[in-house]
Amino acid sequence: MSNRLVDATSPYLLQHADNPVDWYPWGEAAFAEARRRDVPVLLSVGYSACHWCHVMAHESFEDETTAQMMNAGFVNVKVDREERPDVDAVHMEATQAMTGQGGWPMTVFLTPEGEPFYCGTYFPREHFQRLLLGVRRAWEQEREGVVEQGRRVVEALSAPRSLDAGKAPGREELDEAVRGLARDYDAVNGGFGSAPKFPPSMLLSFLVSRHMRHERERSGERELTVEKRQGLDMAAGTAEAMARGGMYDQIGGGFARYSVDAEWVVPHFEKMLYDNAQLVRGYTRLWRATGGDLARRVALETADWMVRGLLTPEGGFASALDADSEGEEGRYYVWTPGQLREVLGEEDGAWAARLFGVTDSGTFEHGTSVLQLREDPDDRERYERVRAALLAAREQRVPPERDDKVVAAWNGLAIAGLAEAGALFERPDLVERARNAARLLVEVHESHGRIRRTSRDGRVGESAGVLEDYADVAEGLLALHAVTGEPEWVQVAGRLLDAVLRHFPDGEGGFYDTADDAEELFNRPQDPTDNVTPSGRFAAAGALLTYAGLTGSARHREAAEAALAPAATLARKAPRFAGWGLTVAETLLTGPVEVAVVGPDDDPGTAELHRTALLSAPVGTAVTLGDGTDDGGIPLLDERTLVNGSPAAYVCYGFSCDLPVTTPAALRERLAGAAS
Repeated sequence: MSNRLVDATSPYLLQHADNPVDWYPWGEAAFAEARRRDVPVLLSVGYSACHWCHVMAHESFEDETTAQMMNAGFVNVKVDREERPDVDAVHMEATQAMTGQGGWPMTVFLTPEGEPFYCGTYFPREHFQRLLLGVRRAWEQEREGVVEQGRRVVEALSAPRSLDAGKAPGREELDEAVRGLARDYDAVNGGFGSAPKFPPSMLLSFLVSRHMRHERERSGERELTVEKRQGLDMAAGTAEAMARGGMYDQIGGGFARYSVDAEWVVPHFEKMLYDNAQLVRGYTRLWRATGGDLARRVALETADWMVRGLLTPEGGFASALDADSEGEEGRYYVWTPGQLREVLGEEDGAWAARLFGVTDSGTFEHGTSVLQLREDPDDRERYERVRAALLAAREQRVPPERDDKVVAAWNGLAIAGLAEAGALFERPDLVERARNAARLLVEVHESHGRIRRTSRDGRVGESAGVLEDYADVAEGLLALHAVTGEPEWVQVAGRLLDAVLRHFPDGEGGFYDTADDAEELFNRPQDPTDNVTPSGRFAAAGALLTYAGLTGSARHREAAEAALAPAATLARKAPRFAGWGLTVAETLLTGPVEVAVVGPDDDPGTAELHRTALLSAPVGTAVTLGDGTDDGGIPLLDERTLVNGSPAAYVCYGFSCDLPVTTPAALRERLAGAAS
């Protein structure tokens, strides 16, 4: 018999619709029922690709005895953290404050007024049953102490915190950030810190941006100093280590969520849209700086996997692939030597085992191995044939489940990554995929400058967009405009950023993560740190800065600068949690640069100048494209005309432009000294 989740749009909630637990979705109805029954609320937060969420579901939520205990003593609420990041954020902060750690599934006991008083993560069934009995007993016999505990937690988490002191990072703070990253850098295995290792996609963008600035500033030096090369070396070393290890899907493309070990051998197998979208952009930018074949290959293979594995019929991108299939984590991806021989034959099977590090003892569980590619194959043709055969054989296996909801913010990241990769690698099909996703967001998610967070099967969900949705979608649309020159994307981005400035300010130069008219929780979330995705605050800063470059808006530029203030502190104390903020700060340090390319659409000279701008301009440059006769509503194109009837490019700083150039060589030379 289905419970109240049967009508949900979230695939994660639908996974629990047939549980014997009497689940409620998040909402006032659940808390009203808790007050009526005079019982606590049991809040369980997770997401569809989460392995331990599935484990707890199978052990406890599908167990009749445990479900009876939950139903008898509590009102039970199930939340998809990807659909309601605001609910997740405030309760994760409480969980970390109470326990010193966090994770999913997250288990929180609340008073009927919504105040958390006991928190945890995954509990095995027997432990969970004891916990249910203990909490129920405490609620019935020690009510005053339980309620007081909840009040103290709320008061502590609601205390004012200064996030906006100071100003955006300058050269000194950015240099200190690199020194801090160098102290955490794993020079043997790549990456930062110890296991588990997550892909530092935003740090790749920062380190590449910084390297490109130093290249422009070297003033005739034949070689960059060791210190100035350090950033690029860390970025390239990390990118190669990730791409050669088991976290990268060596036959299908795309990255798993993280590596459980320091050597990037064994991944946590779920594949997330947000990781892969950012890594497409990160590897593309690394290729810009190095021209390396590996960076190009990985960027394109990852982009192609996103299209093949996550594209929805409506043109958007699904959220994730599960870690499990057939009830086992990683089963879809791992191999034994015997399986390789069965697919490839004895000779090719033995060759593939050596190439991909598949051993008799295995690198994962039950004698299976995760495929790695520690060295490039000596026979490329043979490698491509073997890889194609293994992929075809793997596609006959039972695949992991797909969470096919479309999350606005993550699709914004996908649009940016695919647009940049498509333009730089001359893959117009990827640009078209980005354009289609943008159309879906505008037609389904956005209305009059307000945005909804999720949709599924073309039907928009009820959850209001949070700051990262507005900011990441605006960022994606501005990146798409830079590639296509289509003015409508700037117009929509402007509406979204106007909503950011109207509904999210904290009154001190920063932003809250939820709008002023959003559902009121016990604490209004506001986290400036980058995690697996850019913080809403730093994402907003980047989009505001680009929009200011295209429009000349001082209001948007000033808001961007103010929003970057916490990045200065993070640069000194915790640069690993400010990668996107530091990337935007690098852009601010260069001006940012603005480039307007004008010329007829069908003139090859226009395309050559435009491609040169995308390849050679500093990361974060505001690029626009017009025909030289009409600005299309883009102020940066105003009065930017052809030169003697020929296509031209204007390099500008704060709308003050150098004389136009008409050849790619001249544009490269102009950009080589941009803001140096």
